[in-house]
Amino acid sequence: MIEHLLPREVAAAAARGDDPLAVLFPEEAAQIHGAIESRVREFATGRACARMALRKLHLPPVSIPRGATREPVWPDGVVGSITHCRGYRAAAAAMRTSIATIGIDAETDEPLPPGTLEQIAVAQEHDWLTAAPPGVHWDRVLFSAKESVFKAWFPVAGTWLGFEDAIVTIQPGSGTFHARILTPVPSQVRCDAITFGGRFMVRAGLILTAIVVRAGGGIAPYRDPMA
Repeated sequence: MIEHLLPREVAAAAARGDDPLAVLFPEEAAQIHGAIESRVREFATGRACARMALRKLHLPPVSIPRGATREPVWPDGVVGSITHCRGYRAAAAAMRTSIATIGIDAETDEPLPPGTLEQIAVAQEHDWLTAAPPGVHWDRVLFSAKESVFKAWFPVAGTWLGFEDAIVTIQPGSGTFHARILTPVPSQVRCDAITFGGRFMVRAGLILTAIVVRAGGGIAPYRDPMA
């Protein structure tokens, strides 16, 4: 389902649950050595999805290790994102010549655990949630949107954000959201302020969010992939 949130330049692959045939490359296996079996299966399935996305880009299967801050390290010339939640794993990848950065996130369609919202939402977001339309777990949509923001931000800025470092505005009717970054922008990012835009979907027990920023002219506002 994640592919419905992505433009044509982005290849995606997903799995419902773990793939028993998923195999880790030696470098990947070494990085997760000692983890519990369920975490190893989850990690392996996510990497299998990532390699499937690379295959759709006509690229060979390669190791996708974790970097110094646990981010996936993609092959030269490729940008991508990996996500997993209970019963779902997905990956998205694109060539850097057309896409500057990608952030995807998957969450189960249920409320956040008690006390979590207070840790991830700023005052403006709390105000919106109190008046949000019924029928959707908007607190979880907000959490997922921020996760996608963080994943899209890191490859271009080289720093991680805290939940208080971005304000997310959700547009329920269009299935979109926008995030304004509040932290100072690193010097290597050629903008005074950053606004990310993305899309979200609530379907089949899942909440999915995605951000895609196209290449060219530094970081540009998100463009609707369905246009």
